Order: sequence, then structure tokens, then C-alpha cells
Amino acid sequence: MPDSHERGKLKIFLGFAAGVGKTYQMLEEAQQLKRAGEDVVIGYFEPHGRKDTIALTEGLETIPRRKVDYRGTVFEEMDTETLLGRHPAVAVVDELPHTNVPGSARNKRWEDVLALLDAGIDVYTTMNIQHLESLNDQVLQISGVRVRETIPDWVMEQATEVVMVDLTPRALLNRLERGVVYSPEKARQAIDNFFKESTLVALREMALRQTAHEVGMRHGETEAESAAQPNHSEPRAAQRSGEKILVLVTPEPSSAALIRRAKRVADFIHADCVAVAVNKPGGGSAADREKLV
Repeated sequence: MPDSHERGKLKIFLGFAAGVGKTYQMLEEAQQLKRAGEDVVIGYFEPHGRKDTIALTEGLETIPRRKVDYRGTVFEEMDTETLLGRHPAVAVVDELPHTNVPGSARNKRWEDVLALLDAGIDVYTTMNIQHLESLNDQVLQISGVRVRETIPDWVMEQATEVVMVDLTPRALLNRLERGVVYSPEKARQAIDNFFKESTLVALREMALRQTAHEVGMRHGETEAESAAQPNHSEPRAAQRSGEKILVLVTPEPSSAALIRRAKRVADFIHADCVAVAVNKPGGGSAADREKLV
């Protein structure tokens, strides 16, 4: 078990779409840890009816889900408080971008994960690239879908390791057509919408670039040098470049997208990013000032 004063380590299994095998690989590694004598517990696992993945949970202790009543419907969430009390060496937590049901102690699952890390528990977790906040606008342009559940980029920066679980878009589509990922009806809807091959190709490229960037940040390498090894990473060792990016923001909605884009560029060149709003004394409505805040 990690020292009580030592923060836990975060390992993210990153994919570009559902069905590439993120949870499968995460559980495979959890089983390897258990065989090596580590205290591993499943904090949350979403089976999606995938038999091969479900089989990998056998022999691993699972914390029962907490039931939450919301507007007459009972939902199940990760029982973070019980998991904190159990305090394993490693907690397996599926679907990092998940939004908790109102009434939960924390709004987002990534906030639950941060609580586990603060308690000295190592966490293995999964997410897809389209949930990274700085990519939200690009994902909308590519897919026509606005992803509502996003993770701040600084959360991914907490990770000691980011591992891309890769699969070619054609292979993923074959899995969809065989009913491995979703039921036949849901698979057909997916192929007609978010799972178009052109969209998957673009998302995969995003995931490869992001993983290369994360590896480069940890090795102190350039993106080009690390692109050939997207499945490995070490503790972050990047230095700030001394460059600065200044963003002029206004109350217009487009400013949010501009900030996300500027922050992403700043991260890639290791620069500081500063947002500035210019407002004359007495100028602008209260509503506009609120938008800037």
C-alpha cells in the first residue's frame, strides 16, 4: 500500500471510440498486478454485455455500487467513500468522464478519482479522446456531435502514464458489425452516426497525437520523437519554454472555443497561456461581465 503521505499514481487507458478494448486491457493489467501480489480492487466497472471483458473481472474484489434515488428512479454510482475506507493499493475505475447523479458527493467521476489519488490510492481508468476538453470544438467539427461530458486537460496532466489502446477504424467497424461492441440495433445506429469511418480515422489521429504529446511531456522529447511509441510513458519531465500566448476574450460565445484552442497550443509548445478581457469603465452590461467571469 502506498505511504499515507504519498499521492497515488494515475494511469489512463486512452481510446478513440467505444469498443477499442480500453477496459479489457485495463482489467488484463489489473489481473497481472493481482498475480504479482498487489491489492487490487474494482471501484467501478461497466460491462456493456461484453463477455470476454466481464470474464476478466473474475477473482478481483469489486466494491458494490451505491444506489442513488433521483426523481423516483434509482441509479447506481461508484461508492467512493467505501472505496476510500477499503484503501486498496490500486483501484480500477472505468469511464472517467462519467457525470454522477445529482445528490452525489461529487459531480464528476474524475473528481472521485482525484479523491482516491489524494488518499494515496493508485488508479487505473479509461476514457476516449473526444472527452478531452480542449478538443471539444474539433470533435464537433469532425463528427457533428457536441460531447457534453468533458475532462479538463489538467486532469490528464495528473497521469503518470497515458496508454493508447489502439485498433484500426476498419477493425472496430468489423467488431460493431459482429455485435461485439453493442447490440445489433444500437450498432447500426452507431455506424450511421458517430461511428462513420471518416470520423473514426480523424479521432484515432487525435488520440495518437495526444498520446505522443503525453509521452513527450514525460520523456522531455518532441512530439515527432515520441510519436513512434504511443503505448509507453514515464513521469513527466517537461520544462516551460518561456513563451507566452495571450488570448483576448469577449462576452461572445466563440471566446470559449478560442480559449480551449489557445490552451491546447500552449500545452504543445510548453508555453504559458493568459486570457485578457478589455472593458472600459462603466462599459458593458452586467450580463456581459458575468460571461467574462
